[in-house]
Amino acid sequence: MIMAAPFPHLTLQSLHTHTHTHTRVCGCCGPLRPRYKRLVDNIFPEDPKDGLVKSDMEKLTFYAVSAPEKLDRIGAYLAERLSRDVVRHRYGYVVIAMEALDQLLMACHSQSIKPFVESFLHMVAKLLESREPDLQVLGTNSFVKFANIEEDTPSYHRRYDFFVSQFSAMCHSTHEDPETCSRIRVAGIKGLQGVVRKTVNDELQAIIWEPQHMDKLIPSMLFNMQDNEDSESRRDKEYENPASLAESCFRELLGRAAYGNMNNAVHPVLVHLDNHRLWDPNDFAVSCFRIIMYSIQAQHSHHVIQQVLSHLDTHSKNTPRVRAGIVQVLLETVAIAAKGSIGPTVLEVFNTLLKHLRMSVDFELGDGSRRNSASSLSSTRTKESEERIVQNAIIQTIGFFGGNLPDYQRAEVMMFIMGKVPVYGTPCHTLDTVKIGHQGTKRIQAMLLSSLIMVTSGFKCKTMCAGLPVAFLEPLCSISLMEDSELRQLVLEILHNIIDRHDNRAKLRGIRIIPNVAALKIKREKISKQDVVFMKKHGQQLYRHIYLGCKEEDNVEKNFELLFTALALITIELANEEVMIDLIRLSIALQDMVLANEENMPMFIRCGIMALVAAYLNFLSQMIANPPFCQHVSKVIEMRNLDAPYLLPEHVFREKCVLPDALDRDDVGLYFQTADLAEALSVPGYNVERLAVPYIPQVTEEDRLPRRKSFVDTISLQVDILSNSLPDQSQLAEEITFETLKKAIDTTGLEEQERERRRQVMEKFQKAPFEEIAAHCESKANMLHDRLAQIFELTIRPPPSPSGTVTVTSGHAQYQSVPVYEMKFPDLCVY
Repeated sequence: MIMAAPFPHLTLQSLHTHTHTHTRVCGCCGPLRPRYKRLVDNIFPEDPKDGLVKSDMEKLTFYAVSAPEKLDRIGAYLAERLSRDVVRHRYGYVVIAMEALDQLLMACHSQSIKPFVESFLHMVAKLLESREPDLQVLGTNSFVKFANIEEDTPSYHRRYDFFVSQFSAMCHSTHEDPETCSRIRVAGIKGLQGVVRKTVNDELQAIIWEPQHMDKLIPSMLFNMQDNEDSESRRDKEYENPASLAESCFRELLGRAAYGNMNNAVHPVLVHLDNHRLWDPNDFAVSCFRIIMYSIQAQHSHHVIQQVLSHLDTHSKNTPRVRAGIVQVLLETVAIAAKGSIGPTVLEVFNTLLKHLRMSVDFELGDGSRRNSASSLSSTRTKESEERIVQNAIIQTIGFFGGNLPDYQRAEVMMFIMGKVPVYGTPCHTLDTVKIGHQGTKRIQAMLLSSLIMVTSGFKCKTMCAGLPVAFLEPLCSISLMEDSELRQLVLEILHNIIDRHDNRAKLRGIRIIPNVAALKIKREKISKQDVVFMKKHGQQLYRHIYLGCKEEDNVEKNFELLFTALALITIELANEEVMIDLIRLSIALQDMVLANEENMPMFIRCGIMALVAAYLNFLSQMIANPPFCQHVSKVIEMRNLDAPYLLPEHVFREKCVLPDALDRDDVGLYFQTADLAEALSVPGYNVERLAVPYIPQVTEEDRLPRRKSFVDTISLQVDILSNSLPDQSQLAEEITFETLKKAIDTTGLEEQERERRRQVMEKFQKAPFEEIAAHCESKANMLHDRLAQIFELTIRPPPSPSGTVTVTSGHAQYQSVPVYEMKFPDLCVY
């Protein structure tokens, strides 16, 4: 039975003819298939090895460009065929389908491409989900081509979450074949790079910077960057190196990071380094942050520093090597950031580092109980050495960072660090030195001064008032009087860095009798008015600390070398005629102190001071270029070479130098004479009369306080001072006799003593420099004020109360209650 045709205009004859003419289409309804399907079918050859039919592909491309509204249907049909071919493992047709999709994407640029893109991404996802490496690489390559296309309008609904996850998984491929594994990883990295390029410039795709995506992107790149052992051997092969490609992608991602995205980009790096334990050793961590700092914009660098500082705080109780690794990374970070703008992070960096320095010293010293057991002795030593690594890293970071700052910021950093150095008589609010004791305080002082040496290295202040302000000079000089030769050496080196503005210190290295100072080619400029004012205000303070520093009993050769260099640098940088006279008076005072030997100094110290005076006056005489002055100094040096070589630096600092039992004060030729020096300098410009006034160091508060230890409880000492100053009660009851009254009436001797005292006062005020007179008056006023303060502190105290009194211990307030039955009441209150 023959049924009626559904289409009356088609007859059997025509249908039969049509089927013969279209042998490539099966079924009687082939001509009724939509044209886009026929064009898509025609691009697939019978044998997939023949590849894409180019002529039919051109027809399909022309049709898609002419009828862009059909693009979504073309894409859907291609996706259908591709899915079917993937399931049937017909991978040749899969390759042809993806090639066709790529050509259509490159050729079509219109609004209608949006639906087509959805079909395209669906097909790429199908390929990425397959377990075949070739299909994964094929899908990745197609996605990369799509990522390089700039779309006219943004996409409001497209998301790339799946691709981020899938490409990240490919980056961690562990395929058994090394070459295949490398190909998959390279494809994954390229895919992530494509996602970044596609989304980073699209404001609607800012979600890519959110933590859930960055936590996948960043570790995937770092995982491949750290697996770089065979990079040199792989470079010559056909496939790309995942490590270099991952580094390139990492740099590109960081370069595109905006201000608000820096934290999300850096935090996964820190987490990855933690998870893989890459802080010890930290070579990879350092290289990562170098890449970060050189890739991001300069104005964003302080974000990275803040992240590393916060991470250091998080690991404050971790092992020393981990903390040292983080600090070294911070060193590399700030070293790069210091060359640009780092904003308000400067003091935050130093504050955090100083806090961790204090914690490291606390960890190193620990409790005494942990050191008592013999079993933990070796582990304690190991911990101490590891903590030293942390401390050295912190010092290097502080010094290097401060040394690369501009001069105006460096001066602020110097003040900031000096404010953290524990100094006797000044409160230290940040570093609690009560728990760590004297040894820990000394350690912190030495380390902070070492960092100050690095900060001041290369510092060129225009005026000395800017380089050595009062708030910096006073605590620095206080440390120079500590009973520790190492601390005094560090202070002198800091002074050298600040005073030496023409790089002359290297020419003065080593204490010696310089035969020809002119051969050193010392650079010198005329002293400015500001520096003249500085020496008038603070010169006596510098002289005083040099004078007192010379007679310390633990001085070694290096101390004398640094003292000689300090005197020479003051002469070069800050000395006019008046300052030179003061320096000569200081030298003669040192010589007289050695000869008098009122403090019973060791013979080595006495001879060392004599050698220092000889070396300096030899240098000064040639700087003044006064022939009689030079002649007198040379004569004394020649006499010492013959009769007392132990008074010269070339001999006394030898290991086997024989020292005398006593110094011959009567041999005048061995010592510099004030009268001869004054006669030699009796030329215009020099106030020779001042040489006749002996130099006496000004009395300050430090002379009345126990400067020998860094931190002690002073209340007991104050009690001792007051108790010793009170007269004995037995002396008050003096017997009054006739002889006593006669002595009181006879005032002849008292008048002569008063007249002599007035004459000495008049002579002192006529010849002594103004600075000494002012210092003398100020010292008396300070002494009275300090004595009153001590009395008030001991007498004016709140009475005990049963409710309790507040005491501050280690910065924490504690309430101590006194029971009523233990309170002592005055007698008038008890009945």
